[in-house]
Amino acid sequence: MLTLPLDYTAIERILPHRYPFLLVDRITELEPDKRIVGIKNVSQNESYLFPMPGGRPSLPPTILTEILAQVGAILILSKPENREKLPFFTGIEKVRYRRPVHPGDVLVIDVTMTKMRGKIGKARGECSVNGELVSEADVTFMLMEKE
Repeated sequence: MLTLPLDYTAIERILPHRYPFLLVDRITELEPDKRIVGIKNVSQNESYLFPMPGGRPSLPPTILTEILAQVGAILILSKPENREKLPFFTGIEKVRYRRPVHPGDVLVIDVTMTKMRGKIGKARGECSVNGELVSEADVTFMLMEKE
């Protein structure tokens, strides 16, 4: 049984990712098999930030997509029967990046499971800052046994 909120240390017990590739800071909501909400505090010290026109750094869209995928993976791996499996990102559809995410922003990642059949699943994710949608995507994944 997981006790919310999940902090970085608790997330490390679920995901195989480690710094600097573990991109989720906290999980605040979790409804097994249905929905999860995660938090990413965007810091000036993050090595993958890139300057926008005018020099203000922002998160690359690919990093936003990876953050969404990691929150979705936590949802899948929160089930005890999936703990010894690895979710592999197999597809992405309907991706939209609506505005940049900058240092100081608190990114809220909301992922809802839309389909799970056997070892294949689909989820819908939305990322927002201050209630404003910044990116969204439908992701497909496959659960695989650890070798």
